[in-house]
Amino acid sequence: MSVIRKLRIRINQWQQKLLYKLVKTKIIGADKDKIELDPVQPVIYAMLYPSYAEQIVINKEVSERGWQAPFQQRLNGTLPGNPYFGIYRRPGNPFRKDGLATIPRHLKRQAEWMLADDSRDIQVMPVRVMWGRSPERERSFLRIWLQNAGSLGGRVMTFFAILFNGRNTFVHFSEPLSLRELAGGETSPELVARKLARVLRVHNRKVTKSVLGPELSHRRTLVHQIPNRPMVRHAIESEMKENGLKREKLRKRALKYADEIASNISYTNVRFLDILLTWVWNKIYNGTAIHNIEQVKEVGKDNTVVYVPCHRSHIDYLLLSYVLYHHGLQLPQIAAGINLNMPVVGSILRRGGAFFMRRTFRGNPLYAAVFDEYLHSVFTHGYSSEYFVEGGRSRTGRTLSPKAGMLAMTVRSYLRDSKKPMVFVPVYTGYEKVFEEKSYLGELRGKAKKKESLLDVLGTLRSFKKSFGKVNVTFGEPIHLSPYLEERHPGWSNQDYEACNYRPDWAPELVDELATTVVTEINRAASVNPINLIALAILASPRQAMDENQLMRHMEAYRDLLAMVPYSDMTVLPDGHASDWLAHAEELGSVSRSKHDMGDLIQTNERQAVTLTYYRNNVLHIIALPSLIACLLLNNRRCTQADILESCQALYPFLKAELFLHWTEDTLEQAVNSWLDVLEQRGYLEVSDGCYHCRIDGNNLPMLQSLADPISQTLQRYFLSISRLKHQGSGNLTAQQLEEQSTLLAQRLSLLYGINAPEFFDKALFRALIRQLIDSGMISCGEDDVLSFDEDLNPLMSILENLLDANLRQTILISL
Repeated sequence: MSVIRKLRIRINQWQQKLLYKLVKTKIIGADKDKIELDPVQPVIYAMLYPSYAEQIVINKEVSERGWQAPFQQRLNGTLPGNPYFGIYRRPGNPFRKDGLATIPRHLKRQAEWMLADDSRDIQVMPVRVMWGRSPERERSFLRIWLQNAGSLGGRVMTFFAILFNGRNTFVHFSEPLSLRELAGGETSPELVARKLARVLRVHNRKVTKSVLGPELSHRRTLVHQIPNRPMVRHAIESEMKENGLKREKLRKRALKYADEIASNISYTNVRFLDILLTWVWNKIYNGTAIHNIEQVKEVGKDNTVVYVPCHRSHIDYLLLSYVLYHHGLQLPQIAAGINLNMPVVGSILRRGGAFFMRRTFRGNPLYAAVFDEYLHSVFTHGYSSEYFVEGGRSRTGRTLSPKAGMLAMTVRSYLRDSKKPMVFVPVYTGYEKVFEEKSYLGELRGKAKKKESLLDVLGTLRSFKKSFGKVNVTFGEPIHLSPYLEERHPGWSNQDYEACNYRPDWAPELVDELATTVVTEINRAASVNPINLIALAILASPRQAMDENQLMRHMEAYRDLLAMVPYSDMTVLPDGHASDWLAHAEELGSVSRSKHDMGDLIQTNERQAVTLTYYRNNVLHIIALPSLIACLLLNNRRCTQADILESCQALYPFLKAELFLHWTEDTLEQAVNSWLDVLEQRGYLEVSDGCYHCRIDGNNLPMLQSLADPISQTLQRYFLSISRLKHQGSGNLTAQQLEEQSTLLAQRLSLLYGINAPEFFDKALFRALIRQLIDSGMISCGEDDVLSFDEDLNPLMSILENLLDANLRQTILISL
């Protein structure tokens, strides 16, 4: 090695060490494990602008990933010219935002080198180095100016950019392109270089949109534009005619509403939350596992993304924003209830992307119009957004019936302007322990829901001494809105909806269907954690206590069954062994241990038992079908495959409506047969003379009984409610009366027989059952809301009788 070459290497190392005194990088973009580089062919790196500081950063990050360092490649003379090139050059005017498109001369020489030999190829990897990352127009002009230092000018500006923003530097790697494939049959080096530059410029625009998002107007400007928007003007005119109010007064009121609603994303606040939440997650969580985020990165390049997560905890929106930010995706605008707009906390949430909405718009058309227009502004700018279709947090752990209000406004906005494609991304968040356990427990026992306050928020600081386990965040299958609309209402995009105020007759039914699709896709993305498995096993045992070894066998049996017949291709199961899971559950306080000479017992007190129903309900939909099959076989000596399928098909519409199951009528039979095969394979069932029956030898029967338990309480509710209806007779009860009486009976049974499952007497579940009975035609609802029925109800009643224990059925009938 020559002296000059050694000196160059040494100088590069010094420069790198000096720069990284000021720089702290975060890698975003394509997953390292999915980037495939051919070690034989050279790699060149496409930057936005030529920058020596960025070259040093790229060289270090590439080296740390085990790829051939560009600096070393240049020293070796692998290919002519510099392994870095910019697709833009800096404009002469430092205040001009956009750079000038360019094609470097050495890129043409490299294309010529490749074309000279058919065995040669050049891998082109687009890289963006961002000195800081602000998702909007920041109030600090200096910081914004310096974030675009690459386009502003020379080394002095870059130095100040690094000085001010270097500790928050993001490096975005994209998957490499093959220059040989891109060239196709082209033989001109100049045309190949031009083609590459065009492709990279398009790619850069997509990356900018995906990572930073489009630039929203300054909040003050946006708010002051709202009263001039069409829907707000129309609402003001209507209020003037109906109530005789003055235009200026109504405009001021509209401004007040807009100011109350609008978010105010602040880069400084985002950085503060990033530091704070990093500390919080490390303090209280054992880790956060992210699944399927790569497809979100892909759809985010060309679509307006609407995140629709399940709602289990107030942590949900903080956690999702944190995950997106650290994976190189733009921060969403988050719909939050006005109850969270508390002193101090509300301001922090607003500056982190939250916009606030009142619980109801009823009786206030002006507020509804302002909110509509604000939401439309967010969508048409292409900014990502986030809201919870369940409306509020689930107190029982189940996915709640969706409230379609926000979806309706989203579809309405899309009918107004569908130039930018829109996609819904369902998100499932699986906790091993939620912050609100204590308050949920109180509310489920009948306490009134407590209004959030600053003191409550400060009180959660005491929770930082506890561990809350691990969190799974799974991004579900994206729902593209345009194809969804086209499939259900062909030709929708060719119609003019202005006359109906963008509320066509077909929209309500479609929105309801879309809402159900969203929550069904959320459930498809559900993950299973150790606490879910412990809840499934121990809650099925008498007195919610089990021998330690038996509990561990049941937990592993559940895991193995779900691995053999996954609920969906996104189902995530826990790693490790049952002994690790049990130790983890004890650490979280989910169960307790009683020492005994003949073997330790794992048990729960009343609080733990009720709390564990929450985590069992998180995954109830995943286990519902095999649980139903187990119920049928335990309560009947022998069943043919046809009998089992008939019972499952009869009850499936009710379970699907309640648990948002994803199978269709066509795929249900295959799912039932798959579970029968696996239960037989695992030794829980036997087949003789064409009939299935339970195996009663060995340790398999207790596991089958455990498998039957999760869905049995749901079937008991069905039997109770239908029995009450039949007992009172056709035409003697309204839907509301049946709902209330069923709830009271369920509460009574719960107290008498120690059923530690608050959802057993949940009014909403009885309401959903009655609605499904009406939709299926088994009962009818008259003008006075009176319920009538005939013999069509008998087959369902007969199937429920076959699924429940005789003593339990008799107990319910006596209670009527």
